[in-house]
Amino acid sequence: MDEHRRLFLAAALTSASNIVSAAGSTYPFSLGVASGSPLPDAVIIWTRILHDPLNAAATPPIAFNVRWEMAEDDRFRRIIAKGSADAPPELAHSVHVDVTGLQPGRWYWYRFMLGDAVSPIGRTRTAPASASMPQQLKLAVASCQHWEFGTYAAHRHIAAAAPDLVAFLGDYIYEWGPYQLHHPKTALRTAESFTLADYRARYAQYKTDRHLQAAHEAAPWIVTWDDHEVANDYANERDERLDPRFLQRRAAAYQAFYEHMPLRLAPRDFAHLRIYQRYDWGKLARFHILDDRQYRATHACPPQGRGGSSSVLLRECAALKDRSRSMLGKEQEQWLAQGLASSQARWNILAQQTLMAQNSQLPIKTDGDGRFWTDGWDGYPTARQQLMDTLHTSRASNPLVLSGDVHSFFACELAHNPTRPRSPTNQVLATEFCGTSITSPSRAQSRTEQYVSMNHGIKYGRSDKRGYMLLTITPNDTTANFLALDNVQDSASAIVRAAGFVVRNGQPGLNRA
Repeated sequence: MDEHRRLFLAAALTSASNIVSAAGSTYPFSLGVASGSPLPDAVIIWTRILHDPLNAAATPPIAFNVRWEMAEDDRFRRIIAKGSADAPPELAHSVHVDVTGLQPGRWYWYRFMLGDAVSPIGRTRTAPASASMPQQLKLAVASCQHWEFGTYAAHRHIAAAAPDLVAFLGDYIYEWGPYQLHHPKTALRTAESFTLADYRARYAQYKTDRHLQAAHEAAPWIVTWDDHEVANDYANERDERLDPRFLQRRAAAYQAFYEHMPLRLAPRDFAHLRIYQRYDWGKLARFHILDDRQYRATHACPPQGRGGSSSVLLRECAALKDRSRSMLGKEQEQWLAQGLASSQARWNILAQQTLMAQNSQLPIKTDGDGRFWTDGWDGYPTARQQLMDTLHTSRASNPLVLSGDVHSFFACELAHNPTRPRSPTNQVLATEFCGTSITSPSRAQSRTEQYVSMNHGIKYGRSDKRGYMLLTITPNDTTANFLALDNVQDSASAIVRAAGFVVRNGQPGLNRA
């Protein structure tokens, strides 16, 4: 069966609202299926039982026993694993199955059943064997999909690209907006999420989108979060509101994130949920999945009476030079250093949230002064320098940084001291590719062009288009294509390549593709 026909049949299953489940209600797999966290012999498959996406109370508060199957073909003629799993109400009737005993480096198909209802069919794959050198990895990279600012046409193109793996870098949901199943053309800051029920409902709303479901069905995902999965500009245990009950809100948001993602995590302590993880793709690539929200120091020089970010002059904010301020936290920094030092991969990929290259909003003065946004790595310059030192001393092969958050395409070169221009004594250590948003808006292109002209590490910038990145990684080089929608408001929008870049093995830095 070809890919287009498979997706068509999956769409037909999802829209079949008259299908009856064991509970005697409407179709229970309204949010589709997903897979992720691939290992050479295992992968997580996910679904959630929810009969009405905007009314969780329509699903009885009982534990459902959900059957699942994994096959070597999309017609399920060669089923190689099957079983059942509980969908408990205390985890929003979500199901996480760690399917083990699989063969490395191959595709599988999976589905769930409840009563007579059958879920859409998902396609997934295992990572290659640890000692192998794959000849290619096709990686889609996405972030920032605010429901109110457009359609999820980019996910339709991700599904059509049939990648081996999808990396989602944060802002899967936004914590506010109206609860409705179509994408409005205007943003309304209503119904902000504070409780577990609120966050569950927000994920349910987003996951009803057929294009998003198709992207999940097409390949396994690896994921991390940013701020909007909880609250805008939160840092560690503090939010913008300086709410003394924020930790309760954060725990609720973290639980909802787990409940809706194909994560290989033990759901023990949602108040402190470790999501930084490491995934190897044979000897071709090692993914270091980072969390720059939960452990970071609170923002430097915040607005008076509030938490959160601001834009500040370096000379007026002494905290920016404080060497104790961490972005990742000491434990995660040590974990990353160990993972880089021990890596035998050809490419070491740091999948993280926000732009790492210096991005002053004013021309940099000779003393290094400029205006910097404190929510990104510019707000933690000493922590960024420590990370560059770690990359240098680890001698990890071909570091690539993948970023999101800023709703713009950027291609950057990261020198050992990223606040200084490249020179014989300040060599480029890593290349950074930052993806634009799926829908979330950005600044005018003219302003982004000013940023490129003022910041030596940024070689390309595009902020007027929404879309995603598609990387092709081989032993010899990595090609990154920036793919931009014609019109984010049109779910049938075409997509074009806005720019392309190549990084060659052993030669950090950008080449035009």
